Amino acid sequence: MTHDISFKRINKLAIPALIAGVAEPLLSTTDLAIVGNIQSNATESIAAIGIVGAFLSMLIWVFGQTRSAISSIVSQYLGANKLNEIKELPAQALVLVVTTSLVILALSYPFAQQIFEFYNAKGIILDFSVEYYKIRAFGFPFTLFVIAVFGIFRGLQNTYYPMLIAIVGTIINIILDILLVYGVENYIPAMNIRGAAYASVIAQFIMAMLSMYLLLSKTSIRLRFSLPFNKEISRFISIITNLFVRTIALNLALYFGTSYATEYGKEYIAAYTIGFNLWLMGAFMIDGYSSAGNILSGKLLGAKAYKTLLQLGRKLIIYGLLFGSTLALIGFIFYSFIGKTFTKEALVLEQFYNSFWIILLMQPICSVAFIYDGMFKGMGEAKYLRNILLLATTFVFIPVLMIFDQFDYKLHAIWIAFYCWIIARSIPLIFIFRNKFLPLAKQEKTE
Repeated sequence: MTHDISFKRINKLAIPALIAGVAEPLLSTTDLAIVGNIQSNATESIAAIGIVGAFLSMLIWVFGQTRSAISSIVSQYLGANKLNEIKELPAQALVLVVTTSLVILALSYPFAQQIFEFYNAKGIILDFSVEYYKIRAFGFPFTLFVIAVFGIFRGLQNTYYPMLIAIVGTIINIILDILLVYGVENYIPAMNIRGAAYASVIAQFIMAMLSMYLLLSKTSIRLRFSLPFNKEISRFISIITNLFVRTIALNLALYFGTSYATEYGKEYIAAYTIGFNLWLMGAFMIDGYSSAGNILSGKLLGAKAYKTLLQLGRKLIIYGLLFGSTLALIGFIFYSFIGKTFTKEALVLEQFYNSFWIILLMQPICSVAFIYDGMFKGMGEAKYLRNILLLATTFVFIPVLMIFDQFDYKLHAIWIAFYCWIIARSIPLIFIFRNKFLPLAKQEKTE
């Protein structure tokens, strides 16, 4: 059997996935750009969105691993031409996702103030953080539902519908942001940071409804929950569990970054928030090629096409490095313009410009880490991802951050730690991938 991993095929999957992947960080980035230009407490509002965004990102990355788990299983069964054997799995997975999200919402909502005090938020920043979260949190179940549906589409080798859903949600969010944050004279009062939160929740709800409609009307998947659980539900939970532990390590790094930036002062956390959201957006853009790797690697593994799988890995590294370098170049060209898009506060801009160059230099290396992350998730190799990230966070990120913090590097310390962390995540995956599949590829040739 021949498998298409041509430049055209990869980009047909990667470009829509890129657009879809940018949706969630773009919601937060849109909030920042619009809230950062309000007339009062703009810096405090940016800081609050950044702190809440870090916490929500943690929740989404921890509990949103259903996308990778279900995509891996569906794509492998598709590659083996046995999709009918897991027909009950999508509905069962979605029920587990929604139930979990409601439990998390119920547990976190009453303790919002304590959560953001843990992030070192104080005074008006703490008040804004609690206010923003207590609205934004209601979008969490819708977000997890959309992420899980995206995983089903990915497993079916379809990134077009997730892109469509993401575009609709983003456009709605931007329009509502402008209307609700700034208000419309005589019609809608200016809600400032609360308006940004309402805009995000409404956009997430619409995305969830559109996701369910397209899944039911455009695929053979039927969301009829039934028991007993499918035979693959244990592997589904196993992948999620390993990625859950991995994501805790990831979010430990994010917590340290946000906590240290908050401790430095409001200008630092505001500048860090802008930089972090831009880094996140770049990461999700690069993740388009990671998604292509995720989708194709699962199918190739299911078909036992190991030689083609190795070729795919080599191709994606080249595409990712080129794409990451292009992002960095664009960032340097528009360096000054980018900062002023988010805020006019001189002290915030000073800290942002002092450290943004490190984020840009990270982009090519990020591409390697994220692409191999995607491929390993597609193959269901979650244990490797778990162990490497635990080691990278414990023995690279935290020590590097503490060392450079002692030298009073402030935001430079945080971003240098992230740079070392990304390197420590990427290099081991390359060696593991080649050591595992080179012998299988040679065996495939001789059979």
